[in-house]
Amino acid sequence: MLELIRAGGWPMIPLLLLSGLALGIIVERFWSLRPSRVLPPGLGDEVRAWVARGKPLEVAHIDSLRSTSPLGALLAAALDVRMRSREEIRERVEDVGRHLVHRMERFLNTLGTIASAGPLLGLFGTVVGMIEMFLGILDHGIGDASQLAGGIGKALVCTAAGMLVAIPALAFHRYFRGRIAGYIVDMEHEAIRLMDVLDAPAGSPAPAPAPAPARAATPKKR
Repeated sequence: MLELIRAGGWPMIPLLLLSGLALGIIVERFWSLRPSRVLPPGLGDEVRAWVARGKPLEVAHIDSLRSTSPLGALLAAALDVRMRSREEIRERVEDVGRHLVHRMERFLNTLGTIASAGPLLGLFGTVVGMIEMFLGILDHGIGDASQLAGGIGKALVCTAAGMLVAIPALAFHRYFRGRIAGYIVDMEHEAIRLMDVLDAPAGSPAPAPAPAPARAATPKKR
């Protein structure tokens, strides 16, 4: 591996830096986007049961919910405006949801940039290798096969390194985007279920009284 890096020359330095940065982003996103951190199991059911009991919701409890996870922050946003109309609650949830999506997509633009820049840097290394090869031909003629091999080898190594950096970065970029999209659907579902519970006490009609059972007519005694 070290020999290949040396054969690639100085254009391998930015490729190595990009590969290290991409690896760090991938590890960090795997840690930050794990399901237990974004969608804690049972949190939605716990909040709905908490609201359905009809007890006063304290600000400290809502703030504690907001700090647990992105799902908790979304549900806390709905509880902040629970006394308003359903449309206003939906607007607040959508506004907070956009901020949460931006937070979950942190560093993904950088990972996408690495996926795009890797092949370009590999192509740049290829061009540098070809230039050095033709300069060697200019100085030593075509008879020096080692000079030709060195230039061609540098070009091929840089091209391969650029692809090795770009392909995993692109694959994980798409993977994290898909995972975030799935989280968004699940969070919207939990928010809608919470809004249904919030609407139930005030919006559900009172049950009609059951009709009295009809009494059978008893025959009159003569």
